[in-house]
Amino acid sequence: MTDSSSIPKHWVPNVLTIAGSDPSGGAGIQADLKTFSALGAYGTSVITALTAQNTRGVNGVHPVPADFIAAQLDTLLDDVRIDAVKIGMVASLEVAEVIREALTRRRPRWVVLDPVMVAKSGDILVDDAGIRAVREVLVPLADLITPNLPEAAVLLDLPAPTTRGEMLAMAPALRALGAGGALLKGGHLSGEECPDLLISADAAVWVEGARVDTTNLHGTGCTLSSAITAHLAQGDSLPEAVASAKQWLGAALTASRRLDVGQGGGPVHHFHAWW
Repeated sequence: MTDSSSIPKHWVPNVLTIAGSDPSGGAGIQADLKTFSALGAYGTSVITALTAQNTRGVNGVHPVPADFIAAQLDTLLDDVRIDAVKIGMVASLEVAEVIREALTRRRPRWVVLDPVMVAKSGDILVDDAGIRAVREVLVPLADLITPNLPEAAVLLDLPAPTTRGEMLAMAPALRALGAGGALLKGGHLSGEECPDLLISADAAVWVEGARVDTTNLHGTGCTLSSAITAHLAQGDSLPEAVASAKQWLGAALTASRRLDVGQGGGPVHHFHAWW
């Protein structure tokens, strides 16, 4: 596969999301594809699960069989150059191994893993076997993982951090999981700020941001990770991609009041710069 670093900047990068579907359009595959498009990348997708969900919660999850996920991946990768991949919802060890095999055989420049295990509503989306699959199979494959505080706690079997100091203390354990880097998202902290911690082999750096006063938080994790992926595919460094994606998400949250979607926590406005 062509290394994205050799692709001219004026080319439109091809980006893949491997994730579950959200019928309400605010999270999962739908949010990822909207984000890629809004940020100038061509989006492709492989669906790992169907969900029955809306802005108020998840009523059911129907996993796609692993052999059909493999067929989706093989068929796509046989034809389309993929410059970066975002992995979202993965519910089983078999599926995780299928993804690892496909992406190891035809490795894109960047792999970003959003370890989707808990919905914003608090619904648990994967079982213990799914958690182990993410931790042991997919995390070591990733150049960047983007857990929020509850997800990091699940991955490490530790209490969720409640302060910046506790986030910093968690950094070595996250690094030890084997990913190239980690973005520990601090949205669950209290206060007016929403700090994230970018952890690499060399340092742990705070990525600051103000908390947006909104309840439209559906799909924010999916959207941020796919925004980072789109920026990486376009040639940004990891710190640049994280900073740009976080700034863009803040504007999408601010503009979310212009949407009227559902009766629960609504989605962000992915196309705030266009509509």
